[in-house]
Amino acid sequence: MVKLSVVVPFFNVQTYAPDTLASLRANARDDFEFLLVDDCSSDDTPEILERAVRELPGARLIRHERNEGLATARNTGLDAARGEYVAFLDGDDWLSPGYYGRLVAAAEDLGCDFLRTDHTSVTGRARSVRRVPVPRRAEVLDPREAILPAHRTTSVDYPFAWAGIYHRRLLDRGLLHFPHGLRTAEDRPWIWRLHREAESFAAIGELGVFYRRGVATSLTQIGDVRQLDFIRAFDLVIEETAKDREADRFLPKAVRTYCAVIAHHIGSIEKFEPDVARQLKAMSAGALRRMPQDVLDQALTAMGGDRAAVLRKLRRRRPAPPPPAPPGGRGPAAGTTPTEVAA
Repeated sequence: MVKLSVVVPFFNVQTYAPDTLASLRANARDDFEFLLVDDCSSDDTPEILERAVRELPGARLIRHERNEGLATARNTGLDAARGEYVAFLDGDDWLSPGYYGRLVAAAEDLGCDFLRTDHTSVTGRARSVRRVPVPRRAEVLDPREAILPAHRTTSVDYPFAWAGIYHRRLLDRGLLHFPHGLRTAEDRPWIWRLHREAESFAAIGELGVFYRRGVATSLTQIGDVRQLDFIRAFDLVIEETAKDREADRFLPKAVRTYCAVIAHHIGSIEKFEPDVARQLKAMSAGALRRMPQDVLDQALTAMGGDRAAVLRKLRRRRPAPPPPAPPGGRGPAAGTTPTEVAA
């Protein structure tokens, strides 16, 4: 039986993929599988992955015929996963040796639905540790209680899918798939859904995943229209949270976080192309109009200062219509048939 399935999307990361794959080899076990999803790369990544399938125990290569984005690439890997547990890694990050074995052991010991871990953020030669914002460690907790309080950084503000391990029962319940087609912020509605609907989780201080920041091809470094997908991502957070049995309790946190992210993007608007900057303002105005207005008023009062003033001014702008959702829901894109490449 496969104990762990690791989903690893790759797109044009020929510079970093060898390090990623070497770290997977240092984590291989007879009962682990590595689902390498090539999201239609146009550089040398496909050739690197073809060699990896021959050299990496448990590797399976799956190819997209067109580029679908990180969310859909992860979904493709999830659809092929056979493991009792699931983990994620991005194609330009890496792991310490034996990391996944330690995660599996901790997950089995605690017996919870999902486990969250700290990680190391890497920018050039600089490294810093990022901690899961959960003060009680190695203790099984109620994930719903970790959403709040609204005015503090909580577990839903640490959305990194690769910083943890997830039991298959979450996959069987439909909680691990990502909103199809999101090109950024895909993990925001995902982490909120996990915390609203899973039954148990825990956080541990295991440091073993290294997150590479400042990659030139990363969407966080590119000010084009794909960055605006954060609007659709947070619209989903608000829409789904509004249907929760405790919506009155959780919506203030969701709205406040959405406002903070809008303010962040507006505050760095100079990085966007001029047309995209105009779209950002119009779409942000529309997003503010779509939020529950009483909850929004409370959030802006609590935020105060320049950020609240900027958001109030945006709310008075002519809004753009909500961004359309691509077809296909949470699964693979309509008309897309991923191809698994034989070793």
